[in-house]
Amino acid sequence: MPAGIHIKNLSFSYTSDKPVLKNISIDVAPGEKLGIIGPSGSGKSTLLLHLNGILSGGEGLVEAGGIKVEKKSLPEVRKMVGLVFQNPDDQLFNPTVEEDVAFGPLNFGFSREEVGRRVQETLKAMNLSGFEQLSSHHLSLGERKRVALATVLAISPQIIAFDEPFSSLDPEMVMQLINLINNLDATLVIVSQSFLPLIACCSRIAILRDGEIRADGPGNEIIKDGELLRTNGMDMSFYQNIYRKYFM
Repeated sequence: MPAGIHIKNLSFSYTSDKPVLKNISIDVAPGEKLGIIGPSGSGKSTLLLHLNGILSGGEGLVEAGGIKVEKKSLPEVRKMVGLVFQNPDDQLFNPTVEEDVAFGPLNFGFSREEVGRRVQETLKAMNLSGFEQLSSHHLSLGERKRVALATVLAISPQIIAFDEPFSSLDPEMVMQLINLINNLDATLVIVSQSFLPLIACCSRIAILRDGEIRADGPGNEIIKDGELLRTNGMDMSFYQNIYRKYFM
C-alpha cells in the first residue's frame, strides 16, 4: 500500500557558503504522483536523495510513511522508499540481470524462494523475461533503465523516486516508460527536465529553482502559465511555436 511523504523546512548545503535546498516544505499524499521540474542545478536530485537518507545532515524534517528519515530508521525507510537513478549503471553492478534484481530482496532478508518469485514477477512486469542470465551492461540503455526499475520494484516499495527517467531515451522508449510508470501502485516522485513526459505521468507538478519551491499545483495549470515557466528557466514557447508552424 502506498505511503505518503512529509517534508518540513528542509535546508541543505554541500558547502557552507552555498545552500542547495532552502527551507523546502512539501507533502505528497499516499498514491499521488508528483513531478518536480526545474533547470539544471536547482536542487532536484539533492531533494530526491533525502527521501531515503542517502543525503542527510541539513536542517528540517523528512518523513516517509510517517517515519522520520534518520540514521536509526534507514533500514526501514530504504525498504519503503526505492530510488531509481538517472544513470542505470549506478545501480547495476552484478554479473547478471537476475542477480541485480535479486540483490535488494536478499539484502532485506527475504527467503531464497521469495526472492526467486519476486525476480520472476518483476522481470515479467518489465518485459524482461528471458534476460535473467544476461549481463546488464551488455543491454541497450532502455533495457538497462528497465532493469534498474526492476531492482527497485523487487522490494515492493511504497514510494518510488525517479531521477530524470526520460533522459537519453528515444520517443518509443519514453512512451514505454510512461506506460510502466502509470501502472505502478506506489507513491511517485519524478524529477525531470522533460516537461511533456512528466505531465503524462503526474497530475501535480512542482517547480524547483535555486533550491526553492517556486510553484506547486495541477500540471495542466502549470504548463499553461507561460510567464511562470519563463521566469523559472523553462520557456515552452519554442516548442509551441514549432507546433503552430508545422501542425496547425
